[in-house]
Amino acid sequence: MEAPPDLASRLTGEHHQSLQLWLGMLSCTVRIENELRTRLRAAFDITLPRFDLMAQLERHPEGMRMGELSRRLMVTGGNITGITDQLEREELVTRVPDRHDRRVYTVSLTERGRRDFAKMAALHEAWVAELLKDVAPEDKERLIGLLASMKQQLNTQDPKNQ
Repeated sequence: MEAPPDLASRLTGEHHQSLQLWLGMLSCTVRIENELRTRLRAAFDITLPRFDLMAQLERHPEGMRMGELSRRLMVTGGNITGITDQLEREELVTRVPDRHDRRVYTVSLTERGRRDFAKMAALHEAWVAELLKDVAPEDKERLIGLLASMKQQLNTQDPKNQ
């Protein structure tokens, strides 16, 4: 079966190699992300942004400030507030004002949130493994190394010099 057109399908050999790389990576990411969104919605009636916020909180049992969540998830504070409001209504997270600055809130998973997220995370991991099952282990290792190197190079670039 032929793959549906994606962001990279419009490229030709005349396009810059970096553009080919970027659109190839983006096409793979979008395809996997769309499948995960669909599966999370069907299995748990949850959105990917809500899952991602819970994943951040799972890694920080002491809780995280909403501003830090915004930075880590690379979305606006307003988006974090909306997602947190939904998760709080469902009793999956709790939001506590800072003792010293009532404008600042710390969010953490509730016990129910930890239990529910553990189920979601296990299935999410299985889905990712299933989606990438046909990529050879040595290719995965090579890609992991190449992407780590690329990320390090990107992190050291000064955006003002671009």
